[in-house]
Amino acid sequence: MKKAILERAREVFDTEIEGLVAVRDNLGASFEQLVYRCMDVINAGGKLVFTGVGKSGYIGKKIAATLSSVGSPSVFMHPVEARHGDLGIIQKHDLLIALSYSGETEELLVVLTPAKRLGVELVAITASAGSTLGKMSDLVVEMPVPREACPFNLAPTTTTTALLALGDALAMVLLDEQGFTKSDYGRLHPGGAIGRMVTMRASDIMRDKEHSAIVDPGTKVREALFRMSHARCGSAIVVDDGKLAGIFTDGDFRRWAEKDMSVLEREMREVMTPGPVSIRQDALAVEVLKVLEKRHIDDIVVVDDAGGVCGFIDVQDLPGLKLM
Repeated sequence: MKKAILERAREVFDTEIEGLVAVRDNLGASFEQLVYRCMDVINAGGKLVFTGVGKSGYIGKKIAATLSSVGSPSVFMHPVEARHGDLGIIQKHDLLIALSYSGETEELLVVLTPAKRLGVELVAITASAGSTLGKMSDLVVEMPVPREACPFNLAPTTTTTALLALGDALAMVLLDEQGFTKSDYGRLHPGGAIGRMVTMRASDIMRDKEHSAIVDPGTKVREALFRMSHARCGSAIVVDDGKLAGIFTDGDFRRWAEKDMSVLEREMREVMTPGPVSIRQDALAVEVLKVLEKRHIDDIVVVDDAGGVCGFIDVQDLPGLKLM
């Protein structure tokens, strides 16, 4: 009788988790040596060249892409294409990393000797150092897993999941070792929302003072509303002696007006929210988003190092800047 669908699906998860734990616990000196060799290559101006066939090849492409995105230049070289000219990808200071769980993949093995003749070191990530691939390599990182999730123990499932995780571990360790920052990440992702969030600053996305409703504590509510309407913004920023004193929003006005419309003649100092949330003008856009989400507010005042008001950020502007 067939197992229930969810029972079988969870069984696959359990099998792959078991494999991940096995690979994690098996990490040792060879992985550390791989990290050091990668660092030496990158510092010398070289790159990491991944190669593999089939499912390992697909994972290799992803690992190379992840590494490149976090500051470790990497490419993928298909073994078959390498035999027809793509060996030119490999340069003197590069490191060749071959991926094959069995270590016996013929299409991969036949290209490794010509590749090594180019003077690069060969690292194998495989199940056993005793495999043909392992014996050909200068360094072997073993990653045996107990079993595949496939009922025949044939289709690459647990092995590819484990290889992917191992690649992510390598990428994140190298990120740490190189001191790679959010700003570095943004420079490598200039076209996406992530890049904008870690390269743009509060001063880049704020409305400046000329396009804000700036009032003093003695300004009447009626006048503040007029300035808010003119600036097409939902809040008035109250400034006293050049420093941020408070904020008054259209929501505040509605709450006061429900009680007494005479609020129109009251002064800002009586109705404003003192000490409003603010952020420095050099804060990254991603920090702005975190504050807006954490504090559940729609506007945030931008200030300079001395606490002077520079402008404000309206959450409604962010989609137009492709930040939300």
